[in-house]
Amino acid sequence: MGDPERGKTLFVRMCSMCHTPNQGGASKLGPNLFGVVGKVSGTNTNFKYTQQMKDKAVTWDQTSLDAYLEFPKQFVPGTRMVFNGIRKPDDRKDIIAYLYTLK
Repeated sequence: MGDPERGKTLFVRMCSMCHTPNQGGASKLGPNLFGVVGKVSGTNTNFKYTQQMKDKAVTWDQTSLDAYLEFPKQFVPGTRMVFNGIRKPDDRKDIIAYLYTLK
């Protein structure tokens, strides 16, 4: 697992323009990510997902989050996420470690 403090900094820089991390936070262009670890993709009732994201039905864990964050459109073809992905494995690990703290 990575460094959650560094992950928080990276989240703010790379993710916060589209996602909120706080409990009860609003969805923006993307869903609120509080408690995302352990949830099934496309199930946040406060966000309108593509059918492809719903059909993927993956449980978000370290492995699935890493694959998704590396190249979202390859992991879920048809996703609306316009972000091209995070190429550096250590950056992904740190962001995932931060997401694990959001419970």
